[in-house]
Amino acid sequence: MLTENGVEDYDPLARDVPTWSVADFKAKIGEEIGVTAWFHITQEAVDAFAVATDDRNFIHVNPPRAKEHGLPGTIAHGFFTLSLLAGFAYQLSPKVKGAVMGFNYGLDKVRFINQVPVGSKVRGRYTLADAQEKDGALVTAYDVVVEIEGQEVASGGKPALVATSRGYAKLGGEA
Repeated sequence: MLTENGVEDYDPLARDVPTWSVADFKAKIGEEIGVTAWFHITQEAVDAFAVATDDRNFIHVNPPRAKEHGLPGTIAHGFFTLSLLAGFAYQLSPKVKGAVMGFNYGLDKVRFINQVPVGSKVRGRYTLADAQEKDGALVTAYDVVVEIEGQEVASGGKPALVATSRGYAKLGGEA
């Protein structure tokens, strides 16, 4: 649906991903659950992030000046790349059977490993690290590796970042 301010919204519970029970989550701890589609890092998106966060460092928004300082051009903010985890999770994290609402619960062990040049593509590789019931909710933890196209980890490349991303699914129905 298109909102009155022109932004398309959607219901995360309507995503086209599997629905797992709490027991399913617990049984899959330690397994890779998937790899997202590639996301193209554009200058327009980096510029919008710079304006939204007031981080207008020239290495992010001024390609000629970034090159003068030894970079291949502008690079994405580390926090821009980190923020992609929200959308990446929608692509492949299973829905929780009985969940009535889900929230980001936090991040652990975030490390920015490699610069992400504007014009490159990145993707997320998700492994279920933990799943615990807590106060009527399922708290999950995913170990995430964000890879840069052409520098995939399996081929010996360095990731853009690594993090543990936590989710909180409030249970209200049949779990």
